[in-house]
Amino acid sequence: MARLDPFYPIVPDTAWLGRLLPQGVKLVQLRIKDQPAEIVRAEIGKALALCAAQDCQLVVNDYWREALQAGADFVHLGQVDLAGADLAALKAARVRIGISTHSEEELDVALAADPDYVALGPIYPTWLKKMPWAPQGLARLAAWRKKVSCALVAIGGITPERAPGVLEAGADSVAVITDIMTHQHPELRTGNWITVTKPWRYLSTGSPHA
Repeated sequence: MARLDPFYPIVPDTAWLGRLLPQGVKLVQLRIKDQPAEIVRAEIGKALALCAAQDCQLVVNDYWREALQAGADFVHLGQVDLAGADLAALKAARVRIGISTHSEEELDVALAADPDYVALGPIYPTWLKKMPWAPQGLARLAAWRKKVSCALVAIGGITPERAPGVLEAGADSVAVITDIMTHQHPELRTGNWITVTKPWRYLSTGSPHA
């Protein structure tokens, strides 16, 4: 099973990386939206350099072609992007793959791709975007933990207060967007997240240190 840091922030550009990486982030997703290919390539290249300097694992969202070209070794695919991705090329390049899931049907599709992790969401109500899926809850998260042999990422409406319960329910990592992006002091909030998730750091299961 892939080992993931329990704290997994998702950022829209390298400017955010520059702000959050110095706080001690060790796993981060670059989630660029609706930008020309040349900007995407430049951002991925810069992100790889920033992450290498901070010993942080970079995951590139959706833009798997550009990620391959840039030498990235981890991509995240939504269900639509998964359908059009060249999985053979990614695996030949030893690129690890994470896949979004929101239902049993999407989980089956994701597992058929032999991913390194699947992400389940939203766990709680989220206001980032309108979701066609009801909140999954901790019971669903725990049930999926029993079903999957790869790493399990939880996303959606998770706060530092909720994170321990999510990790105890079986998540290997907690993906975070809104709680940091909308916070008055994102750097301070990032530090809080790193502290809260410390008992699960470097573990590949959902159990804290004894």
